[in-house]
Amino acid sequence: MRPGRILLSCFLGVLALPALAAPDEDLLGKAKGYPVGTRSNWFFDEGVRVGSFSHLDEILPHNILSKAASPLSLPAAGGDAKLAYRFENQTLTLDDFLAHQRVTGLLVIKDGAVLFERYQYDRKPADRFISHSMAKSIVSLAVGMAVAEGKIASLDDLVSKYVPKLAGSAYGETTIRNVLRMSSGVQFSEAYDGNDDLTRFVIARNREGSIAALREFQTREVEQGTRFHYASSETVILTVLLHAVTGTTLSEYLTARLWQPMGAEADATWVRSADGTESGFGNFNATLRDYGRLGMLLANDGAVGGKQIVPKDYLLDATDWHRQPLAFQPRKATSYFGYGYQFWLYPGEKRRFALLGVYGQSVFVDPELKLVMVVTAVAKNANVGKESFATERDAVWRGIVGTYGSW
Repeated sequence: MRPGRILLSCFLGVLALPALAAPDEDLLGKAKGYPVGTRSNWFFDEGVRVGSFSHLDEILPHNILSKAASPLSLPAAGGDAKLAYRFENQTLTLDDFLAHQRVTGLLVIKDGAVLFERYQYDRKPADRFISHSMAKSIVSLAVGMAVAEGKIASLDDLVSKYVPKLAGSAYGETTIRNVLRMSSGVQFSEAYDGNDDLTRFVIARNREGSIAALREFQTREVEQGTRFHYASSETVILTVLLHAVTGTTLSEYLTARLWQPMGAEADATWVRSADGTESGFGNFNATLRDYGRLGMLLANDGAVGGKQIVPKDYLLDATDWHRQPLAFQPRKATSYFGYGYQFWLYPGEKRRFALLGVYGQSVFVDPELKLVMVVTAVAKNANVGKESFATERDAVWRGIVGTYGSW
């Protein structure tokens, strides 16, 4: 056989090789084209998880945050970024992370340029990926804006000052600052098993509205402000509060103040509850790149193009563990993370923080290095600490940070 034919034969052989399989793609619905689920099964059924987590706004009613007229450019970084990490006594690459974990999208940005962007499970850049609880951090940004605009006089005001219908309830008699830190002290279980208080709360909210659902939780276990206790209901308090003080939806309020000014390339959507308020604690949907733009805004201390979008001092209060009381600092609030104003705070002297959601959704931010990592995922467990996902994701972030700086 002539050399040209040998080369052509080899080339065709390479084309015939199957693409590298993503983890558990058969369990996740590849043969059915990754179907979108229904209102009843989209959250728990892993057979529709990929489709549902990237097309939730096809299932549930939602509000829209309109894109910017001129999207912020995300150029590709020049050169070949050598991004590696250590995990289980091995030096690995980002491709290894994708091969190990159920990641639908992975994006790394440094100084406004894309170092790495990859999708799995047939997902594409135009898909809107679910935030899950990353949405809580977006609600927090709206609170900071409302304070700067004088719509909220003080974070130390009681919620009931602005939402009289919550007066006399445990949540209503909690300060806004303590709600931001999830430290109302009110008893609330969140296990994502369909039998917890979160499930009871969501059902009550859909049936009776947000106010009635919040008033059902009246047992204060500890004094407010003394203990971090994760409860999605507390973000709903902030959502109701913002609706009261702004007179509009969160989506409308943030479109002109956040989504468009930061240069979003695509519309985002936010699922709304039966009473018209956004879910708040989750169910925000955006493209991978727009999550990256949000991360860049936060890495730049709330500014873009020289214009301050998020009040800087509020953002520092929200994301710097040094500004938190001892109970909310890293390795105190939890065995690892600290907790600010609806943001997770990394241990270590330098300010690093994250937006996190169940099943692996995450945006990691290092303001000093102007470094952002976005992960969207369909992990096996809602609580990714129950599997290797959480520890390997952390190792990836630490490895990328270590490429450009130190802990």
